[in-house]
Amino acid sequence: MQSPQQGAFWVFTAYFLWGFMPIYWKSLHHVGSSEILMNRIIWAFVLTVAVLLIAGQGKKLIADIKELWADKRQFWSLCAASLLVTANWGTYIWAVNHDFIVQASLGYYMNPLVSVLLGILFLKESLSRSQQGAFLLAAIGVTVLTIHYGVFPWVAFVLAFSFALYGLIKKQIRLDAARGLAIETAFTVPLALIAYGWLFSTGDAVLFHTDALTVVLLVLTGIATALPLIFFSKGVVAIPLYVSGFLQYIAPTLMLIIGVSMYGEQFGTFEWVSFAFIWAALLLFTVPQIFRYLKNRRIAARLKQQQHSH
Repeated sequence: MQSPQQGAFWVFTAYFLWGFMPIYWKSLHHVGSSEILMNRIIWAFVLTVAVLLIAGQGKKLIADIKELWADKRQFWSLCAASLLVTANWGTYIWAVNHDFIVQASLGYYMNPLVSVLLGILFLKESLSRSQQGAFLLAAIGVTVLTIHYGVFPWVAFVLAFSFALYGLIKKQIRLDAARGLAIETAFTVPLALIAYGWLFSTGDAVLFHTDALTVVLLVLTGIATALPLIFFSKGVVAIPLYVSGFLQYIAPTLMLIIGVSMYGEQFGTFEWVSFAFIWAALLLFTVPQIFRYLKNRRIAARLKQQQHSH
């Protein structure tokens, strides 16, 4: 059993790695986004299955697949989750390599708010006053950005909604992180292999017609995918929800800094105004959760103390 401090370390490490991922994808800018995505799916599957077999979890993996197949609703739900996370990966890689890192960071800032919205729509949850205020501020921020760009910030919305829907589905399916990733990627590996076959037949595939470093980076996309996810799943079970909520802003903040400082993406007055509304929304959304958690802890400690005194 790990301590909350250890759990926080693993979750922090996961978000830290995710935050620096634009540098990795930018190093593959000369490879098409679709080919990077195909490699990410194939090598993530190969790596996770290999690790599971080495760790002696092959039987557990087969048992998980049988259990999922027995419950068709869960099976197809996981298939849908797999397609959603693939769409998220593909959009993110495309965004990074087409100079939309700032908009990608906006998408991941919006993600917790979208998750709450989906909770209202699908789980019949209700909004508190602070959450209503947070949504209003976020809507103003997105409107400012839309007016400034002259086009709807679709990258941010695809990233926010695809990942929030993925989270909503995954919340209802209990699976080990590594085995879950192996099964998820198994759904999309056939599609990735067919697409790669077509790419090779047209002569557009880069894999066998490039330098050794590019080949290594494409193969390592499997580790780049699996490692942060396993760290996150390992740590999140040991920490309070509000800690995980705060830590998740590390990744989009790092993305934003990298996009502006390293790759010279635009971040002028309108971006500052828009992001200020989003950040205020997130504060209004997160701070009451912290106070609620601390209040509940105090009440629980008091009740425990009273029980011991009796």
